[in-house]
Amino acid sequence: MHKRHLHDGREDRLVPLKSLDLDEVTSFSSLLRGMSHTAFSGRSLGEAFEIMVAMAKDPDCKVVMTLSGAMTIGKMGKVIQKMIDEGLVHAVVSTGALMAHGLSEAIGLTHYRYNPEVSDEELFDKGYNRVYDTLEMEANLNHVEEFSTKAMELLGPEKELSSEVICRALGQVLAEDTEGGGVLRSAYLKGVPVYVPALTDSELGLDLATWAMRHARKRGEINTPMDLFNVVPRYNPFHDLISFARFALGAKKLGIFTIGGGVPRNWAQEVGPFVDITNDRLEESFRPPRYHYAVRICPEPVHWGGLSGCTYSEGVSWGKFVPASEGGRQAEVYADATTVWPLLIKGVLEELGR
Repeated sequence: MHKRHLHDGREDRLVPLKSLDLDEVTSFSSLLRGMSHTAFSGRSLGEAFEIMVAMAKDPDCKVVMTLSGAMTIGKMGKVIQKMIDEGLVHAVVSTGALMAHGLSEAIGLTHYRYNPEVSDEELFDKGYNRVYDTLEMEANLNHVEEFSTKAMELLGPEKELSSEVICRALGQVLAEDTEGGGVLRSAYLKGVPVYVPALTDSELGLDLATWAMRHARKRGEINTPMDLFNVVPRYNPFHDLISFARFALGAKKLGIFTIGGGVPRNWAQEVGPFVDITNDRLEESFRPPRYHYAVRICPEPVHWGGLSGCTYSEGVSWGKFVPASEGGRQAEVYADATTVWPLLIKGVLEELGR
């Protein structure tokens, strides 16, 4: 019978864990660093902190932030702004809804706490749109439409648009108010491009569609009400694809910070495979952009098989990330972003002395 040899972890050069000592915690950054020596999600968050600091301190690294979920309705808008203002991100890829609800907040409108005693039928009648425990007023979105129309009028109905162009115009209008705020205002002032790959799946996309309809009617092109639904805005999403590819190819090193998953995560990560197939099919030799640093906060488990929950390791197989064996650094935190994201960024800013 085989007799086991019981090892001491030091023999195998294992990393020892340390109990979190709150008496030694003097700041957010020291708390996160202490958590990196614990276990479970606490350790994951601590590891995410170390990688976020490394990304921020690497002068060669351009960081892409991808955003999904109702993060602006969830009142994380100023966290996003702070990351842009402090130079922690250099490009943003987002859902359109997240940007639209952020505009609602940016122009001084309010979201409210949901009262569970009120039925969803009554909420509809009163013009309240529910996102779990929070309400966006339909009247807010009408105000956003007035604002987005002002931005699109700057561009004109003849210009071929993309989400990057539209978001920059929205930021420009926001920036005209020196006392204002908002994610798109910060992005505009910092020269950070914002991409919304699924623009039509959002209030912003609907605003663009009805704006184009209005111009078609002014030009006398609408003879019957149904003719409105023959109007197609001058919009080409391939401008976004090419713009983002040029951004990625121009970076010596790439990092990605992801909240949630969905289309923004997938779209930002496909730039490596895009360049790979361009090289293969057109016989070119571009250096394929891979994400060297990667941090993701998302509660989605991996076993459902969807992209929102898939691991960075899986992404290595697609040519999206630098593998750990080649120096790639990755951390994945399985948590509701509203509970850990502010803590993480506060710690990073402290570590950077900001």
